[in-house]
Amino acid sequence: MPKIIYVSHNGQEHVVDAPVGATVMNAAVDNGVPGIDADCGGECSCATCHVMVDEAWFAKTGAPNTNEEAMLDLNPERTPTSRLSCQIPVTNFLDGLRVNVPEFQF
Repeated sequence: MPKIIYVSHNGQEHVVDAPVGATVMNAAVDNGVPGIDADCGGECSCATCHVMVDEAWFAKTGAPNTNEEAMLDLNPERTPTSRLSCQIPVTNFLDGLRVNVPEFQF
């Protein structure tokens, strides 16, 4: 199972075993990762699962689609590597993925 590393704004790391086929958001919610609320349940309509993908991993997660871009534009802590974790499917290629959870979500 791929490991996903969620880093909170204060540097605390939460390492989660994520099942292939789930999303980075599902893995966070299922494991109680703080700061990932996922209010819309993964429908790409709330941005409460916003993460900043580590630059070394951004190409592997892919760029946001149009709907995701619109939601990210509403976020006060958006960065060039921002993604909604509900839109990142877990694959074996993401083993070791590091994402930062913005302070705004705590």
